[in-house]
Amino acid sequence: MATKSVVQEVKEIALAIELIELGARLQLLEAETSLSRDRLIRLYKEVKGESPPKGMLPFSTDWFMTWQPNVHSSLFYNTFVFMNRQARCEPIHAIVKSYRLYLEHLRLHDETPALSLTRAWTLVRYFTSGLLQMTPCSRCGGRYVAHAHDPQRGFVCGLCQPPSRAGRTRRNALASQIAA
Repeated sequence: MATKSVVQEVKEIALAIELIELGARLQLLEAETSLSRDRLIRLYKEVKGESPPKGMLPFSTDWFMTWQPNVHSSLFYNTFVFMNRQARCEPIHAIVKSYRLYLEHLRLHDETPALSLTRAWTLVRYFTSGLLQMTPCSRCGGRYVAHAHDPQRGFVCGLCQPPSRAGRTRRNALASQIAA
């Protein structure tokens, strides 16, 4: 009979708490820890003070291709690749470190995150499964999230060639009304 290590269980609980605090969904917790579903639900309720949200996880790569999510996803994934190489840790720990850096960057620039931890985790899984690739912009040279096997030649990123309505959000409209 195999005995479960108390130290390993404590590490998994600590990881689950960190993931819950960053907004992880229950499916992410189940995939990244060996804790039971019932235990994760109790832990979620204890940390957040509410039941975990229900519903399906993001399932389409198309969300990552729209203008703002693509910029945020590309920022996160480039950070993840760097952290994964430098930290030499398990992918989930590199995801957490990269996501914290992503949030810090946005906080410093007074921006709202477009990427949740669950979407960031899903993004990494899409890369691992070969559904997405990084494609260099032919103008600025930055590397951006793109569908796998899409032609890379002549790719122009959403920052070099933003769509006509880019940046016209409710927040910006309210700010301009207040300023006027």
